[in-house]
Amino acid sequence: MPIFLAVVFLSAFLLFQVQPVIARYILPWYGGSPGVWTTCLLFFQVGLLGGYAYAHALVTFFREKRRWQVGIHLSLLALAFVLLPITPSEAWKPDASESGPVEGIVRLLAVTVGFPYLLLSASGPLLQHWFSEIFPDRSPYRLYAVSNFGSLLGLLTYPFLFEPLLTVPRQTALWSVAFVVYGLLVIAAAVLFVTRASPRRRSVPDGDAGVRPAKRDVFLWIAFSACGSMLLLSLTSQMCQDVAVVPFLWVLPLSLYLLTFVIAFDHERWYRRSLAIPLAAAAVGLTIWLMNRQYAATEWPLSRQIAIYCAAVFFACLICHGEIVRRKPHSSRLTGFYLSISLGGALGGLFVNLLAPRLFTGYWELHLAFALLAVLTSLSLGMTFPPLRRVRNPLRGAPIRHHPGVAILALPLWGGALAAMGLSLRHHIHESQGTALAAKRGFYGVLQVSTELPGTEDEYRSLYHGRISHGRQYRNDAYRRLATTYYSVDSGVGAVFSLLPAREKVPPAPLHVGVVGLGVGTIATYAAEGDRFRLYEINPQVEELARSHFTYLADSAGEASVVLGDARISLERELTAGRKQEFDALFVDAFSGDSIPIHLLTREAFALYFEHLKPDGVLAVHITNLHIDLADPVRNLAAAFGYAAFRVDHSPESDDHHTYYSDWVLITKNEAFIQALESSAFLSAWDREVPKEIFWTDDYSNLFDVVF
Repeated sequence: MPIFLAVVFLSAFLLFQVQPVIARYILPWYGGSPGVWTTCLLFFQVGLLGGYAYAHALVTFFREKRRWQVGIHLSLLALAFVLLPITPSEAWKPDASESGPVEGIVRLLAVTVGFPYLLLSASGPLLQHWFSEIFPDRSPYRLYAVSNFGSLLGLLTYPFLFEPLLTVPRQTALWSVAFVVYGLLVIAAAVLFVTRASPRRRSVPDGDAGVRPAKRDVFLWIAFSACGSMLLLSLTSQMCQDVAVVPFLWVLPLSLYLLTFVIAFDHERWYRRSLAIPLAAAAVGLTIWLMNRQYAATEWPLSRQIAIYCAAVFFACLICHGEIVRRKPHSSRLTGFYLSISLGGALGGLFVNLLAPRLFTGYWELHLAFALLAVLTSLSLGMTFPPLRRVRNPLRGAPIRHHPGVAILALPLWGGALAAMGLSLRHHIHESQGTALAAKRGFYGVLQVSTELPGTEDEYRSLYHGRISHGRQYRNDAYRRLATTYYSVDSGVGAVFSLLPAREKVPPAPLHVGVVGLGVGTIATYAAEGDRFRLYEINPQVEELARSHFTYLADSAGEASVVLGDARISLERELTAGRKQEFDALFVDAFSGDSIPIHLLTREAFALYFEHLKPDGVLAVHITNLHIDLADPVRNLAAAFGYAAFRVDHSPESDDHHTYYSDWVLITKNEAFIQALESSAFLSAWDREVPKEIFWTDDYSNLFDVVF
């Protein structure tokens, strides 16, 4: 018994800890996009399905040939040892020629961690089958709860223990060592299985063992599992889009998702419909209400928003998994049962990652997941609680009927709640689409070009990434070349171009300017004749829309070239090739919604920027954010490299419609620029005279140090 507990626990621990480990490793290679995590989850869900299918086939075809089961599994385990460690090679870093980030990530994961993950996935159902063969009188479903507890612990220890203490390469190396330990435990369990589960020790199965599960139950296993997977992925993506792509915001909802498995599978008494369904309805209602506030002038605190999303994940998935357990089969059918659950999870992941981006121009899979949850819950309730079902009075033993008034009252309330949910979701889709001229959805998010104030002199076009504007341009020729939004002449960008000594020369010296993040190309309006602007953009769809619906790049007086691909990888390759850019100024503004690309704000990133910057150049970092204060980590990084940092915080007048509030940090050693800045009206005071001790690296960054 202890050996089975240990191997099931460790396999689950490693199974789920490898997910944030490997995703964290490759996150900077793909621009810090939320799509990295959802793609990794898709791969791991499909891998889980493959592992469960392998375990089911092994048990089905070799049920009476235990030595064959053990021999095949241990041989594959030995092969997995040969493929260790799981550390990805630098050769897997993508470039602009990649056909698609999803395909690249899947190939990388398949080569590095695919085979060990497949065997770990098979451990749960396979070891539970071995256990039930040795101990036929004991329920193996408790081991499933232990497995989910191990998974939960594997996730929760990552952001709080392994990530802060170990570099990412050491994390992959330690995981590989632990996998070998797991393999040794599997060998011990296999010996027990072969020696103790002899035919004469097997008990005769009870009458339920031979009964095939009803097709209706199998359908609900798959459908509820798919719904839970869709809810997990879409709600996690929503949080990451608006906050940051960090392991904690991956781990938190996934941990709650696993916790619902633990609760549901440990014992039937833990899942109570009378409690779970009302709480889920409240959480989903608050989430939809929060989604409909996307263009509100004020925002709820970040912690409250995260709490609402997490409550929706927990209670909605508790319903999904609780309803599955209510229909669980006899233990002799457990590998097929787990296979159905994993199939549903994989189908949900495939829909969110592969089908939804092709079917929808927005993140409407979350809306569909809510609707599916409502339909499946209604169906399940209707099957198990018909209004006039006969029950037995516990006091008198006589059959009685439910009072018809209960159904008369409950059905309109339930129908009204479903109608309200449907109308609210429809309203959100309508408001999000607005009057879009063009909309595109890809790996890096949803882009939309909209026309504002049509038919007036102030008509303009805006590019939105989610709910955040990436730039606007007026249609009137008199204002077409006006620098707008975060790039106005009064912003940090205006300060750089106004005060650079090269601009004071007669004639002005040509500038070489680098820009991380294209937007609509607004910054190109500052280019004078002879200037060279080099704009790095990871999303080819952004360039396509910037050129087809805006004219900043075409109207630029200087040379404006776009380099596709992640800025850090592009800059690293240029440096390796001996092509230092020698920028006079480098602007870093690559935000997606309110989400921050942390890999662009680390010590390693700044070291790269300064390699490409002239000794007297200026690094300008855009830190405007609704929820997160990035001033301190940026100031600390500047100081660590011996640079001075200054803040330009611009708050426009209320009647100034062409510019936004913006917050920039300007970093330089150029004394002439510093003197001009200090004597100008651009300079703003820091919120704190002495910054907090926050120092981000590629190996570790704590988001909660900078939350408002």
